[in-house]
Amino acid sequence: MVSDGDNISYGTPYIASAKISADVIGTAKDKKVLVFKQKLRKNHRKLRGHRQQYTSVKINKITLN
Repeated sequence: MVSDGDNISYGTPYIASAKISADVIGTAKDKKVLVFKQKLRKNHRKLRGHRQQYTSVKINKITLN
């Protein structure tokens, strides 16, 4: 959804005439998520960790053409 004063445009799933100006701030890793699996009465255990990478973006300007 983009608002330009009184005009409001809804996108399904996006607005074709909209332009976005953005800056990439940086990349980082999220908190570690631990996945623990265990089978009942089998003495079988697995512990896996995962850290998702993400990119921080700052939106400067949204324009409609």
